[in-house]
Amino acid sequence: FGSSRRHACSFGGPLAPHRHLLRPFAAPAMKTLVQEEMIKVPKGIKITIKSKIVEVTGKHGSLKRDFKHLPIELYLANSGHEVRAKMYFAKSKQLSMLRSVCSHINNLFDGVQKKFEYKMRLVYAHFPINATITNGGKTVEIRNFLGEKRVRTINMLEGVKVEKSTGTKDEIIITGTDIDCTSRSAALVRQSCLVKDKDIRKFLDGVYVSSHGTLED
Repeated sequence: FGSSRRHACSFGGPLAPHRHLLRPFAAPAMKTLVQEEMIKVPKGIKITIKSKIVEVTGKHGSLKRDFKHLPIELYLANSGHEVRAKMYFAKSKQLSMLRSVCSHINNLFDGVQKKFEYKMRLVYAHFPINATITNGGKTVEIRNFLGEKRVRTINMLEGVKVEKSTGTKDEIIITGTDIDCTSRSAALVRQSCLVKDKDIRKFLDGVYVSSHGTLED
């Protein structure tokens, strides 16, 4: 019996020592004790933070954003001149949401101070695309796309306006204070003119975003 016991141990049999006990010890991922990000509040902007709901007011109106779904601490410091976001015991991937929150709040600042602008060009090879602005700049109607008779009607999202460019032919300009609603309105226009059942490398007709950013004062 003694020889068979040695035999089982030497060839990794049922009596052999557990293999996972022989592996080197792997240290768990380090958690940061506390991480903090700070952004300054620009002049002429009023900001309130209550229960992780941020409300920003400027010359172009007021915007509100809810951050309750994030496990962070959000508060005003330095007599309301700074916004601070703090997170405890987070790993590196979770810490990335701190910078994201600051970017969202900076976009709120830019929106109420300058407004966002998306310029879109009407691109066509043969059939000229005709865009008509209706409903006081809240709706755009696109006709004659690839010679189709169907009228494509796109309603802008809340707080967004569309107008025809005065200096450039076949260009529309979408403006708004909320970067989400403005960019999504541009996306709705873009997606309304997708080429179906043809080679999109050859048929490049459509309405494309040519540039975007904040409006300069």
